[in-house]
Amino acid sequence: MRTSARRNRADRPGGIAVGQGVAALLAAAGLLVTGMTAAHADTAPPAAATTASPETDTPSLVTGLDEEVPATGAAADAARGHLKAKKGRYHIADTSAKDLTTVSTDSEGGKETVRLQQKYQGVEVLGGQYVVRMTKKDGRRTVTGTSGNYFTQLKLDSVTPKVSEKVAVQRAIAAVSTQLGGGPLRAPAKGEKLGTTPLTGTAGDVTILPQGTGVLTRHVTVTGTDPADGTAVKQEVYVDAHSGFPLLQYSGIQTFGSTAAASGATGDAAEPADWPPNPAGDVSVVNGTGVRYNGAKADLNLYKDTKGVYQMVDYGFRDPAAPFTGPMLKTWDARGIDVSSASGVWPSGAKTFTSDTKDLGTDFTNSGAVDAHWAANKVYGYYRSHFGRKGLDDKDGYMYSLVGVTANGQAYNNAFWDGTKMVYGQGGGDYRTFSADTDVVGHEMTHGVVQHTANLVYAGQSGAINEAIADYFGNAIDLEANGQSMDDPDSGLLGEDLCTTLSPRECALRDLNNDLTTAKDLVGTSYRGDSGGVHLNSPIFSGALWDIRKSLGAERSDQIVYRALSAYMTPLDGFTEGRAAVLAAAKELGATKAQLSTVQGAFARHGIVPGWESKLGTDTVTVLSEVNVAGTGVAAGGGTYALSRSNEDGSEPYSVWAGSSTGKGAPHQVSPNNGNYNVYASTDGKNVAWAEFAYDSVKIHVRPLAGGLDKVVDGIGANVTSVKLDGDVLVYSYVNPRTGYEQARYVDIRTGATKELAPNPLSVTGLASVRDGKIAYAKMWAESDGYKLGVEVYDTATDTKQLMPVDSSAVVGIGQTALTDDGVFWVEDGDGTDQGQAAVMRANADGTARTTIVPEAGAKSLYAYQLTASDDAVTVLTLPPATWWTNETLPKLYQVAPDGKGGAQRVSCNRGDQVYPAADTGKRVLWLDGTTGETDLVKRDRPAGKC
Repeated sequence: MRTSARRNRADRPGGIAVGQGVAALLAAAGLLVTGMTAAHADTAPPAAATTASPETDTPSLVTGLDEEVPATGAAADAARGHLKAKKGRYHIADTSAKDLTTVSTDSEGGKETVRLQQKYQGVEVLGGQYVVRMTKKDGRRTVTGTSGNYFTQLKLDSVTPKVSEKVAVQRAIAAVSTQLGGGPLRAPAKGEKLGTTPLTGTAGDVTILPQGTGVLTRHVTVTGTDPADGTAVKQEVYVDAHSGFPLLQYSGIQTFGSTAAASGATGDAAEPADWPPNPAGDVSVVNGTGVRYNGAKADLNLYKDTKGVYQMVDYGFRDPAAPFTGPMLKTWDARGIDVSSASGVWPSGAKTFTSDTKDLGTDFTNSGAVDAHWAANKVYGYYRSHFGRKGLDDKDGYMYSLVGVTANGQAYNNAFWDGTKMVYGQGGGDYRTFSADTDVVGHEMTHGVVQHTANLVYAGQSGAINEAIADYFGNAIDLEANGQSMDDPDSGLLGEDLCTTLSPRECALRDLNNDLTTAKDLVGTSYRGDSGGVHLNSPIFSGALWDIRKSLGAERSDQIVYRALSAYMTPLDGFTEGRAAVLAAAKELGATKAQLSTVQGAFARHGIVPGWESKLGTDTVTVLSEVNVAGTGVAAGGGTYALSRSNEDGSEPYSVWAGSSTGKGAPHQVSPNNGNYNVYASTDGKNVAWAEFAYDSVKIHVRPLAGGLDKVVDGIGANVTSVKLDGDVLVYSYVNPRTGYEQARYVDIRTGATKELAPNPLSVTGLASVRDGKIAYAKMWAESDGYKLGVEVYDTATDTKQLMPVDSSAVVGIGQTALTDDGVFWVEDGDGTDQGQAAVMRANADGTARTTIVPEAGAKSLYAYQLTASDDAVTVLTLPPATWWTNETLPKLYQVAPDGKGGAQRVSCNRGDQVYPAADTGKRVLWLDGTTGETDLVKRDRPAGKC
């Protein structure tokens, strides 16, 4: 499994690991839903099977019903009437069209599927979707089953936000900027000026997150480009509507591979103004030809316009009597267009591929246009012939393919669905344009089908199922379109035709035939890494689905999986709910006992069985388990740790707690639980400092560990990103809204004096550390020949600043700093071409004795990304480039002596994310670990060595 593209910088280490079941999305964001009372199944008929939900009183799945409802009238009204009549079973208090709105109604072959969206006092509940399945024949309509998530525990005093849209957008942009800036500070590209943030935010609807009794949020979509490398950004951010704290964010782009610019700008993809081309006239459909990348001749449907030009527009499935009412598949030339301007918005400059002849030449082959156009026709035909589906949205909406985008003028080795269209990268090196393989086209178009059916949230386990289904159908379509048998040893390969020189098996990104990934291999990763493991963990589910296809045959299995997707699954389903949906669909479609056993066996083979969510082994001491907070870090010092926590169900805003870093004893609460979010704790073993997010400002607090007054020492209107404390010196960083970069501010907590560490508002100071009255930080400033990078130390006692010995003209990145009794440590990237390798450097506080602790190149080098240090050891968080998502490409920790002797050793051999390391005394380090599928605060007192 491989791809040549590097990882998106937006995939930062940090955040919360993927949880389990229905709560996968919320658990990964730190919004873990508590277990609720099991549903009452006693009101269901004896033949019915009811699966209780651990999160709500409403059952997650009911099958085997035969309960009559009115045969006349709308299906949605009949569905709501059934839920109201069976209140003792479903516990749905309000079944009105206002608070249980219709998402869709699908009718086919006498079956009706109604999807209903839960609202609370008119406000949409994230993932709150319930499905009612019915049959209608012989003048009779009956309910056969239900499934989904309806959250019965919600109880909010008000659904009116206290935070304004303006503040929510500012906080959301700052949160995304912080995520992008988690690694080394990098200067803008040559010729670009610092001064305006490259990100914008669009406020969407107010949304309720179903954690505990519910949390009201403002949904903001943040788009633009990464300020460091220009790649596209699209993040869905949910900001607490009371305090303005950004609670949750995840990527809004669905890719074939988890790679570089796979996130993208967003917005409404405006329909190009030139279509329909001639509404009053006839469509001139022409049978053209082209040659695919593999050398095969392809029959293509083209459109001949009034000027005699042949356009790559496929009206081949239209109704001749009504030429503009049928589907239109159109292939656009996006060569030379950057991916950041082609994601979710319509890029200027894109034009339809056109030809003077109907037999398309080599340019159409080499651009990937022939394969994209031909394969889109095959995908449409597959869904129509097998399931009667009319396109991606089942309404024959336009289907656009943009072919040949680049990233910063370079190859873009990926493809994605952005919610409105397919986008294929130009490719480079070993790779062709990413439309070269039919399974890639099928994969991306299937994301569109998923969006218009179960709409599985593209994060955590629900996102992994989304990817798994895209892989399953993408490969099924590839085999059918190209006449390949399931018996072919290469029939399970995905992306095998993308390479220019490698063999199919060497080229393939995944192999469904030989993927034995099981639930025991689940890699707990934050939403900042592969959106919570959507690609990394998808083989667990796709492997089970493909095993079913190998056992039951293509047509039978395809019908089962499609029915599970279209009539059973809902947005927040995890592996357990997905398994239940497939089994229920198989039973509904008449599977025999032996076939049902086969389906169960396939899931069991991949570890998805009842109760599969068992803990995985670790080599660490768990200090606190299931820490249900998102992205607020860990602090340690003087034998004490400090971090933010919420209550068990995650419904309370965060408060700061502290405890012994030995793991002994219970933690105690330091900050108030006042309805605001108290985050980014820091401690020196004597005091604890933190930031309190309120709707109108962010306040900086300090309180003694031994008890005493909670003192507010400063406040600011911008988004605070970190707090560091040692003695009387406190430094905090915030996002400068003018630049999108961090800026550091010093506070003397004894006198109250404050000082901005940046010489002017357009300079950058961040990634700060503090020790013995000195503050170290990464710095960026402008000179006549461009921006420079360096490390500076500010001595608060003498009010002087000293630059460290960094070649500011050559260095391309400066990372996290740390101060110890040995001097100043920092991450330094001196070569922008080595895919993220960086050195760890040290110098005395006066700028003398520059020393390399970990080299940037060679056998002892690391992909250094962040660091933390005590007087006895430097702990380095590494982030290797992701040729593909594996355990080895996740954030890991290494430790090295302050003089670098002996080289670096692995701190822990745990699988999963190892993020937010905090050095304590000696060699002890604490961090947030995602190995168990939850997020645990763990520690080790010495390195594990080699793994």
